[in-house]
Amino acid sequence: MRWLPLTHQDSNITCSNDIGILTTHGQEQRYISPTTGICRKLIVQAVAPSGKFEVAIKNHTNDASKLAIWLLTHSPFKGWIIFEWIAKSVWFALKLLWPIVWFIVELYFNASDDSEDDTDSSSNTGYYKPYLRQFQGQLWAARSRMEHSSRIIEETEINTRTHACYPRVLMIRSPNRKEWVRCVDRDIIIHAKYIAISYRATDVYSWGSREKKEKAQFTDEVRAAVLGQQFNAYWLDLECLGETPSEENLDVYCMSDVYRRAETTLIMLGRADSGEKECWMSWGGRVWTFPEALLSSRLCYKFRDREEVESLSLFQLANLAYTDSEDEQAIVNAYANGKDPLERLERLTLLKSAIWRRAMAGFPTPSGPPPPPKSHMIGEGPVTGGYKPHKAEQVYALMGFFEHRIQPNHDEDELRALARLSMANDSDRIADRMVSMFPSTTTPGACWYADSDIYDANLWDIVPEIQVAGVTENGALVLDGCRAAAIRWKDFPEIPFATTLSLKRKIAGFIPYFSWPFIVIGLGIIPNTSRAGGIALIVIGLFLLFLSPRLFLYSKSGRIIGKQPWLIGVKGVVDRGTVESHLYGGTIAHFPRMYFTPSGSLFSKPEQFSRRIGSDEQYKDAKEQEKSGPGHMYTLIDTCSSTMYYFRAERPPTVCIFAGREGGLGRFVLCSESCQANELHKEMVLRMPTEISQRMDLCGWVALG
Repeated sequence: MRWLPLTHQDSNITCSNDIGILTTHGQEQRYISPTTGICRKLIVQAVAPSGKFEVAIKNHTNDASKLAIWLLTHSPFKGWIIFEWIAKSVWFALKLLWPIVWFIVELYFNASDDSEDDTDSSSNTGYYKPYLRQFQGQLWAARSRMEHSSRIIEETEINTRTHACYPRVLMIRSPNRKEWVRCVDRDIIIHAKYIAISYRATDVYSWGSREKKEKAQFTDEVRAAVLGQQFNAYWLDLECLGETPSEENLDVYCMSDVYRRAETTLIMLGRADSGEKECWMSWGGRVWTFPEALLSSRLCYKFRDREEVESLSLFQLANLAYTDSEDEQAIVNAYANGKDPLERLERLTLLKSAIWRRAMAGFPTPSGPPPPPKSHMIGEGPVTGGYKPHKAEQVYALMGFFEHRIQPNHDEDELRALARLSMANDSDRIADRMVSMFPSTTTPGACWYADSDIYDANLWDIVPEIQVAGVTENGALVLDGCRAAAIRWKDFPEIPFATTLSLKRKIAGFIPYFSWPFIVIGLGIIPNTSRAGGIALIVIGLFLLFLSPRLFLYSKSGRIIGKQPWLIGVKGVVDRGTVESHLYGGTIAHFPRMYFTPSGSLFSKPEQFSRRIGSDEQYKDAKEQEKSGPGHMYTLIDTCSSTMYYFRAERPPTVCIFAGREGGLGRFVLCSESCQANELHKEMVLRMPTEISQRMDLCGWVALG
C-alpha cells in the first residue's frame, strides 16, 4: 500500500483557525480543537508510546467507580495486598466524603459557577464533538453557476452544443473525383454520408524521420478502402483534427458524435502477417476503443496487408479484442442488440474501468487514476504531428457516454476532469459515491478517488449523503452536507451515562453517602450524650462504608438508556477489557460493555450465532497483523453504539465524516487534517451504524484532497 506524503520537513507552515486567523507552527500533525476552533498539536495515546507526541493510555473515569470495582475484585486476604486494600478503602471512603463537603460549602456560601465550560465537560450533550474548520478558499470549478470559479472558460466552451449532429471537418472527394479535400462547409457536410476510421497509431507509423511518409501511405490505404465501400467522405483524425488548441478541444469534445453519426466505422488493423490476434489485441488496448465501437451504428474491419473489408458485430468484436476481462464482455452484452441491459450507473462504471485499463495497456492495472499516458499510447485516438495529448484523455473518452459533457482542457488532470464530469451529470454522482469508497491501495494526489473498494462494494451500491460543490485547483473535492465528528486521541474522557429508573438503585446510591454522617454524629455524641449510642452510630457508619463499594456500583447498574457519544482513538490494538476499564472503570458485568464490530472494518469477524455480534477473535487477528503491513494499526472506540473497530492507516485520523450508505450500514470516512492546504485526507473508511450520524452536527464546506 502506497501512502500520500502530506508534509515537508524543511520549514514551518502557516494555517488558519475556524475564523480565518493565521498562525505559524511546525510540521507536526495538527488538528482543530472541537471546543475552541484553534489548531493544536495532536497528542496520541498509544499502547506502546514512541516519540514526543505519543503518550501512554490514560482516562478520566470516575475514581470512585474504579476504586469500588478494585475493592470488589481483589481479596484482602492474599498476602501483603491487605495494606493496599486498606489504603484504597480509606481513599474510597474519602471520595464519598468529598460530595458532602462540597454540598455544605455550596450551601453555606451560595456559590455559583460563572466560569466557562470545561473543554472536557462530562455533561451528556447527546452529540459528538463537532468539526469546526471549514474550507476557506476559492473553487477551481463549481457545480453551481452562481459560484465563482477560477477556471478559465474559453468562449468556444460557452457556445458548444451538448451533442453535435455532424462533424466539424470531413475529408470529401471533390466533384471531379480526382482528389480529396478537407471540407469545413456545414451545408456540404450535413448532406454527406461518411465512414469514421478507427486505428492504433503504433500500427500505422513510428516517430522519427519516416513518420510523414508512413502517415501518407496509411492515408492512401484509408482512401482506397473508403472508395471500395462506395463512400465519398470519411473522417480520420490525422486529417480532420483542429490545428489550434481551441479546435482540438472542440474536436475531442465531439469525438463520440463523429462515430454516432457515421454510416459505418472502419477499423484499420495492423498487418495480418504479424498475427491477427496480436493486431486485434493491439487495437483493443486503446483509450478510444469503446466510444468508437459501441457508439457506431455499423462496424467493419480491414487488415493493412489485405484488400478485403469484413463486417462484424459487437459480439464478434468482444471475442476478438476483449477476451481477457469480464467487464468488457458485460459492456458488449449491454450494447449489442439490447441484450442483457445494465443499469446506467453500472454500465458507466464498467466503461470507466475498461477505458482506464486501456490507458495503461501493457502495464500493471492501477487502482487509482493512472498518470498521464505516454504519447505513443494516446495515438489510439487522434494523434498528429502537432497534437498535444490531454492529461485527462481517459475522462474525455468516457464522457461520450454521458448525457452532459465537459469541455476538454489541456491543463486539467484526470481528478479535476472526473470531478467536473460527475458534477455535470448529477444523477450519476460518480465523485460523490467515490468519497465513501476506499481502494486497496492509495496513490499520491488521489485521496478521494477510488477505482475499487476494500469491502468489495460497487459504485452503484453506494447511496451518497453528501454533494460535491466543486473542485479546487489541487484537485480536492469540496463537499457540502457533511455530518462530521472530531476524534479524541489524547486520552479517554469521562463518559456520563444514564440508566433506567429504579427506586432500589436510587436508594442504594444514597446509602453510601450516609456512612460519614453516622460516623461524625457518633463521634460527636460519645463525650456529650450517650457513649453507647455514639458507638452504635459509628458501627453503623463503618458497616455502611464496608457495603459502600457494592451499593455504589449497584446504583449505577441497569440498562443503559443514554450515554455521551464520543469517538476515541488509540494507536495500537487494544483489547475490549482494557477499553471497558478506561471508559467505565472496570469490567463488572453490570457496567456497559463494548462490542466488536461484525462487519465494520477489514479486521471484522462475525460470531456464528443467531445474534449478530462481532467475534472476540478479531483482537487476536489484529494483534497478529499489527506486526507487519504498511502504516500503523489503530483502534477506534464509538461510545454511542458501544462498538470497537480495528483499522490500519498512515496517520491518526482526527475527523470522521458520514458520506454515504451501503449494505445497511453507513460509510464513515476517517480523515487526517492538512491545515496548510486547508484539506482533509482520507485515511480509512469504516462501516458503522447509520443511526449514529444523527448524533453528528452538520458542518460547512470541507475539502477532501
